[in-house]
Amino acid sequence: MATDFETEQQPVSSLLSGIVEDAKQLFIEQMRLFQVEIKNDFQRTIWALLPLAIGVVITLPGVLLLLFAAAHFVNWMVPDMPTWGGFAIVGGVIFVLGIGLVFWGKAKLSSINPLPDVALQGLKENLQWKTKN
Repeated sequence: MATDFETEQQPVSSLLSGIVEDAKQLFIEQMRLFQVEIKNDFQRTIWALLPLAIGVVITLPGVLLLLFAAAHFVNWMVPDMPTWGGFAIVGGVIFVLGIGLVFWGKAKLSSINPLPDVALQGLKENLQWKTKN
């Protein structure tokens, strides 16, 4: 068991090497946290996109059939209109709706922060602590 006198007699170089080793360990742990956080975010994204992609593939033929039916319905409602007119009206409505959704999605994507926030905040705190001491 070291007494206070023995602790005071430690060379400065061993104290500095201990500080450097602690800083190195802290940096390694911070990098592991970055790696784990990015890996978890990536896995969650993949698992969220998988059912979405399957749903789009399954739903697409049904939507196309409904759009054809809607175009024929417009043509049936206005018998003097040519067939292409019904398709043009339904296509125009779907086009406007699609453009609106694209811009909405673009706005939502621009607000997403791709950085690992928890690890980045921890690194900032560690750097602030190191600069104060």
